[in-house]
Amino acid sequence: MFEIGTSLREARLRQALDFPEAEQATKIRGKYLRALEDEQFDVLPAQTYVKGFLRSYAEYLGLDGQLYVDEYNSRYVVGEEETPFRPRQSSVGARSPRIQSRVVLLTLLGIGLVTALVIVAWTRGEPQKQSIPGLSGAATTTPAAAPVVETPKPKAAPKLARLEIVASRGSCWLQVHRGSATGRILFQGTLDRGEHQLFVGRRLWIDVGVPEVITAKLNGKVVRFPTGGPKIVLVTPRGIKPVTGV
Repeated sequence: MFEIGTSLREARLRQALDFPEAEQATKIRGKYLRALEDEQFDVLPAQTYVKGFLRSYAEYLGLDGQLYVDEYNSRYVVGEEETPFRPRQSSVGARSPRIQSRVVLLTLLGIGLVTALVIVAWTRGEPQKQSIPGLSGAATTTPAAAPVVETPKPKAAPKLARLEIVASRGSCWLQVHRGSATGRILFQGTLDRGEHQLFVGRRLWIDVGVPEVITAKLNGKVVRFPTGGPKIVLVTPRGIKPVTGV
């Protein structure tokens, strides 16, 4: 068991993210993100929204969204027992024989009508689509048009670069800025062998001491840093490229 809100807040602060930036990236209103971190789940419209927002926010911060949904379910969702159906008591014995006969007759007529409609629909094939007043416009008959082959649209490039760096072959010194070479410092120090860091931003400027000893993933895909000594690179959602003349 872990604290949902505290874990989310620590992950956001560790990446130096603020609510406006997280709101723009996740399309979730800032007051709802704040409510998730404060575990004020009653602020959100319904449990369905809580689970969806919780999964999206956790995955945006590089966490396991399903793990947070499961923790929420185990702590806050309480199963409701189904209330057994209790039929209304009616004074059947008080009905007169004439009323009972009418009920039986009407029931038999209804069954016969439904059976006849089913038989007609079965013999005539697939029923035509009906237009329901108020839900659709007047039915119009249009000539059959030649099929249009749509060219698949290219997937839009992600708006943020999510870069995970692992010192897999040895220790490596890093300095990471967000936005520009003089932007906010997200990390400055040495990654010991086996350690990893996650950085998120539209543009990341990274000074790498020993590129050969690290491995990295950009938005889930393995990428390689330029080798050959210390390097300064620019990371965007499109990829990594070396920076010269800095």
